[in-house]
Amino acid sequence: MMNAAFAELGLDWLYVRLPVAPERFGETVPALAGSGFLGANVTIPHKLAAHDLATELTEAATAIGAVNTLSFEDGRIRGDNTDAGGLIDALDTDLAGAPVLVLGAGGTGRAAVWALREAGADVAVWNRTPERAAALAAEFGVRHAVTPEQARVLVNTTSLGMRGEDLPGQLGLDALEPELVADVVYGGGRTALCRWAERRGARTVDGLEMLLRQGARSLEGWTGRQAPLDAMRDALR
Repeated sequence: MMNAAFAELGLDWLYVRLPVAPERFGETVPALAGSGFLGANVTIPHKLAAHDLATELTEAATAIGAVNTLSFEDGRIRGDNTDAGGLIDALDTDLAGAPVLVLGAGGTGRAAVWALREAGADVAVWNRTPERAAALAAEFGVRHAVTPEQARVLVNTTSLGMRGEDLPGQLGLDALEPELVADVVYGGGRTALCRWAERRGARTVDGLEMLLRQGARSLEGWTGRQAPLDAMRDALR
């Protein structure tokens, strides 16, 4: 996806995968900055470590407490969280006052709740472990849903469905009638949640689109150029 974007923009850049053990992360990142790298995306399990390592943080990264994008410039390591803005871009709808139910209270759930709240949505968060949902809701000043409740927008930030599980059945969603459903899970085909939503006539946003949109924000931060979404989407899918 990223290399397709660089080619489309005429940039002689290369995006490569770098497996890094957690115990090596703290020494690897500064070495990247001194080795010609302009930035990096960070994924599980390094997002908290990246937050702590960054010398400066964006508002989103500070509020969420996790970093998925690093930029290296003049000895500084700038940490950002593009998961939040990428979700809002992918939803592509007016969220002001919209009832939104977020499933999950992990790291991705934190990003979603913060981003949706900032976009003006009426956010409720539900988790299979109620204490985690209640703590997250209290931290961000949103509602804790004791059980899954009706909402115009439903956002799944859990990993359920990644192995083909029937997520709606497992979580008791069958009584809900959302207009828009977003699922962070992605794989070789439509997830059970997206198929369930489509049967109800809801518009769906799958995990690949959210991956695309957070990546596009990372790329724009590194290059200062508008991300070529069509080229990136074609390469991704």
